[in-house]
Amino acid sequence: MLPKVEAIKLNTLELIRDAYDLHVHSAPDVLPRKFDDLEMAQRVIVKGMGGYAIKSHYFCTAERAKLIKKIYPTCDAIGTITLNSAVGGINPMAVEMAGRAGAKIVWFPTVDSEHELMHLSNTPQEKLPYWARIKKEMEAEGIQSPTINILNEGRLKDEVYDTLDVISRFNMVLATSHISKAEAYALVKEAKNRKVERIIITHVDFPSTFYSIEEQKELLKYGAYMEHCYTTPATGKVLWEVALEQIKAIGPAHVIIGTDLGQATGIFPDEGLLEYSNRLLNYGFTEEDVRTMLVENPSSLIR
Repeated sequence: MLPKVEAIKLNTLELIRDAYDLHVHSAPDVLPRKFDDLEMAQRVIVKGMGGYAIKSHYFCTAERAKLIKKIYPTCDAIGTITLNSAVGGINPMAVEMAGRAGAKIVWFPTVDSEHELMHLSNTPQEKLPYWARIKKEMEAEGIQSPTINILNEGRLKDEVYDTLDVISRFNMVLATSHISKAEAYALVKEAKNRKVERIIITHVDFPSTFYSIEEQKELLKYGAYMEHCYTTPATGKVLWEVALEQIKAIGPAHVIIGTDLGQATGIFPDEGLLEYSNRLLNYGFTEEDVRTMLVENPSSLIR
């Protein structure tokens, strides 16, 4: 039975009709999550959304997505894989198997990104994200999770080229995740050379991956979409005005809005999308602009 959800004005709910959130952290997971795949699928259906992408830092989620679509055929659950050490890092075979299983998004390193870990190196223990605490716990137990840099002396490592070829062959989406700008520029440029047509620059206003408007415009020539996530301004990592001004400068045609939600203390992704939508409208964007970023752009990436 589908859950009851709070009453929302129809014109507001229309903003997320058929929307896709391509950045959702649902359970089951190693980390504590607010909801599981079944609950998320139910909310997608109740709110009239199109679907969502299941992101895990540690596992391929293609199999979970298939089960969700079998149980809830009207929820388009999207499988993904993230290239952290748990799947062998930049591992072409892992991407090959993910592609064969139906995964549609390949995230480059997050929790094992050398760049991200350097960014957090001076962060107090109590302020570290949950995944970083787990990494420290494992290290204390003698379990190593190697850090990853996709460059070697300024050149992409051989396994990156092979991985891009697999992404291209399956027509998957490449998401830059938490790698450095130097890594991202080299990766996106080579991806385009190898006919990877679907590219996301992951949360461009996040502290460790903050791209200026000029840098984002440079990346547009590779056909990349700029991703903005609800949690970044909602948790004070960037001012709402900065995020909204970036979107205005780049233009809705080149932006996707996701949430990056799933944290135990956060709200639900559909609620995050609605709040972001209302902030966009209040900033002067039209309903058509909003639906371009929540519906048209993300759905074009995964179909």
